[in-house]
Amino acid sequence: MATNDDLAAEWDSMSDDDGEEVGSARVLNQDEIDSLLGFDEAGGGDGDTSGIHAIVNSALVSYERLPMLEVVFDRLVRMMSTSLRNFTSDNVEVSLDNITSIRFGDYLNSIPLPAMLSVFKAEEWDNFGLLVVDSALIYSIVDVLLGGRRGTAAMRIEGRPYTTIERNLVERMVSVVLSDLSAAFDPLSPVTFRFDRLETNPRFATIARPANAAVLARLRIDMEDRGGRLELMLPYATLEPVRELLLQMFMGEKFGRDSIWETHLANELWNTDVELEAVLDEIVMPLHDVLKLKPGSRILLNAMPTSTIDMRCGNVSLFSGKMGRKSGNIAVRISNRLRKM
Repeated sequence: MATNDDLAAEWDSMSDDDGEEVGSARVLNQDEIDSLLGFDEAGGGDGDTSGIHAIVNSALVSYERLPMLEVVFDRLVRMMSTSLRNFTSDNVEVSLDNITSIRFGDYLNSIPLPAMLSVFKAEEWDNFGLLVVDSALIYSIVDVLLGGRRGTAAMRIEGRPYTTIERNLVERMVSVVLSDLSAAFDPLSPVTFRFDRLETNPRFATIARPANAAVLARLRIDMEDRGGRLELMLPYATLEPVRELLLQMFMGEKFGRDSIWETHLANELWNTDVELEAVLDEIVMPLHDVLKLKPGSRILLNAMPTSTIDMRCGNVSLFSGKMGRKSGNIAVRISNRLRKM
């Protein structure tokens, strides 16, 4: 911590002989400019950014955390490990690297090519998602499914388009992953993820606006000495129908449900006071007749002492009955239930 003498010396260095401040005329060097903007190359780029750069990219981390989504992806990893072992007849290990929030446009620009981009649709949510299979995993899956020997790395021929056989094999693997993803969401909200199309150009896989936020889950698939990465991207717009469920905290197998609160709420509902209205009759009058009404005017109703009247709660008719008198009070004897409880 600087002493008073150091602070005084610094203040004197920023003032001229007349006592006027010249700090506004101070010239910043390149290191100070980089620090102000948040581009500090000495940090290696792995740490948290600061300065103006952090303000510009603040949208990447400002979105709310979805605890239940992490549970869903953990469940997906366990299910994929089993299903991919049955699919490839090989020892497959699936691991979840991280779950982050990112802008959709930034993610499309960061996809390492060549890769296959699978667009799928969430039927019940009426929106789309993206599944990206990198080149290493593509060649590994093709090599395993076509009988490649263990202990040898998959042969890669870069710079050529993927063949029909390779696309069909990758599409089969994507169908397996989507089936597991649907099963992972089942305890939370039943949803069906349907394969839509397979693209190799990111521009043709645009499913959201570039500035829209999305959740990105990076998965690692290892098959002994072969493997690669699988990236699952779900826009926040796709998850909006189940956003309230994803915000819940995990509690056992009930996925965030609080049985004590549900029981208390149900008991209190049964003790709620409800106001009922006994409607004798209703008539329709022209507006010019309504405007002619004045004190002493009479409105004729089609109700008789023996007519059936409706018992309503708001605009909902619940019961019908006969009007009478009991203990000096006007009463209604319910004769029919109009709405099932």
